[in-house]
Amino acid sequence: MREEYDFTASVPNPYAKKLKKQVTNRLEADVVDYFKALAEDTDISYQTLINLHQKTA
Repeated sequence: MREEYDFTASVPNPYAKKLKKQVTNRLEADVVDYFKALAEDTDISYQTLINLHQKTA
């Protein structure tokens, strides 16, 4: 590993606006249970499924 790195030619991350942001969202237990069960069937995390659902709603 180098002692110093030169970042003068670096550019900002073009995907920074699309990065996820942590938020608190209170959901009823049955809603969370539904998405967790769906996550087990689809091998997709329940957080991703909730996010996908919110985009289509």
